[in-house]
Amino acid sequence: MQDRPVRKVVIVGGGTAGWVAAAALVKVLGPLIEIELVESDQIGTVGVGEATIPQIRLLNATLGIDENEFVARTAGTFKLGIEFSNWGAQGERYLHTFGEAGINLAGVHFHHYWLRHVQAGGTAGLWDFSLHDRAAYAGRFARMERVGNTPMAGLAYAFHFDAGLYAVLLREYSEARGVRRTEGLIGEVLLDGETGFIRAVKLSDGREVAGDLFIDCSGFRGMLIGDALGSDYIDWSHCLPVDRAWAVACKSTAPLVPYTKSIARGAGWQWRIPLQHRTGNGHVFSSAYLDEQAAADELVQNLDGDALGQLRLLRFTTGRRREFWKKNCVSLGLASGFMEPLESTSIHLVQSNVNRLINLFPQRGVVDADIAEYNRQVGYEFERIRDFLILHYKLTRRDDTEFWNYVRTMPVPESLRERMELFAQHGRIFRDQEDLFKEASWLQVMVGQGLMPSGHNAMADLISDDQLVEFLTNVRTIVDRAVEVLPSHQEFIAQTCAMPAGMAM
Repeated sequence: MQDRPVRKVVIVGGGTAGWVAAAALVKVLGPLIEIELVESDQIGTVGVGEATIPQIRLLNATLGIDENEFVARTAGTFKLGIEFSNWGAQGERYLHTFGEAGINLAGVHFHHYWLRHVQAGGTAGLWDFSLHDRAAYAGRFARMERVGNTPMAGLAYAFHFDAGLYAVLLREYSEARGVRRTEGLIGEVLLDGETGFIRAVKLSDGREVAGDLFIDCSGFRGMLIGDALGSDYIDWSHCLPVDRAWAVACKSTAPLVPYTKSIARGAGWQWRIPLQHRTGNGHVFSSAYLDEQAAADELVQNLDGDALGQLRLLRFTTGRRREFWKKNCVSLGLASGFMEPLESTSIHLVQSNVNRLINLFPQRGVVDADIAEYNRQVGYEFERIRDFLILHYKLTRRDDTEFWNYVRTMPVPESLRERMELFAQHGRIFRDQEDLFKEASWLQVMVGQGLMPSGHNAMADLISDDQLVEFLTNVRTIVDRAVEVLPSHQEFIAQTCAMPAGMAM
């Protein structure tokens, strides 16, 4: 415990994590604290394109950043979901969208009516009733809160964008509101001899930056939380075995699709993220099953256009810190742990954890109870995301490589096993309030990769066969008509949020 009030916050490391933290803290707590961010231009970022989930819209709204300006300045595009190809089996694909399929009826989730249809021999697919799926594959997009006067919700969306440009935007925002940026490399972390708390960070040129609370955004190394304070790293590579990623941008191809692509390869998967001026690409793989050069060659062979620049390699271990907050240091971003980019959760975890820090902000001094609650909440979210990521691998039916044989047969956490078994019986999905992924997300991945329940909710049998046919037909008609009136994704961007002329890099 530290009785000294927190008057100064020092953020070590910039990039997206550091500047998200700076922007959020100065927006909400600006009058109460001084904020200094230490980073070095000598430390680069990968920056080949970032995919997100809808929660980033809440962050931008909280900061008061205009959405069209944000998309234009980050060369962004819109995202309705992630297409998974070759995950269940070779040649199969499905779209994990941000919205629900169909319309719930009489308090029963739509998928139970669809399951009744399938279990009776019907052939309609779940995604035939998905507004997001139909719009994505038609290449259409617009902001739509609701579909006319129907009960169907409109389009939930996120973004693809250049993370480096987003960091620049957040830096401008933060500095305009009083955040101080200090250029320099950290040479040493200075601890208080009595309490073990961080007193200051010492730069390589001898300058010291003191503070009351430190936020570690120093990347995989975790210079403060790990090296200085000794928070252990919990390794999850036994159930999430990918540990490398090659990344490179390539020339953009038309049309701009409003979804991310995740294409399963022999020992991992490839991402494609469409930006306005280029496409971000990466090959995430397990070095136990594929060497680095072969992985790089496979990525280059599967680019949609000519490569822009050199390939860059990331080495990582999927997992988390045992303590995300220790003494007077809170870790964010890669310093807190790494969840592979399969479901685009990296920026969300920064955002949600900054929000938790704000809610538990130790203005009157660092208190053990606050630290414990923060660590409990963050740990729970990491574990629920972990389970969701493992689900994609565990549900594969592929047996064509050693990698897929391993993940298909590997033991999984009990929490995930129970959820899969519950769904397999009657299609039931129960979500904890703190679980990031909603019922619709679990449904789409499980069905998309071939886990079909043997039964359904009995309440879906309360309507007649004719009423079921009429209901499904009406839902499908609503979806088709809604998609017809949407502009193309490319047209919408050109009309509302095109990047400035001459910005292409």
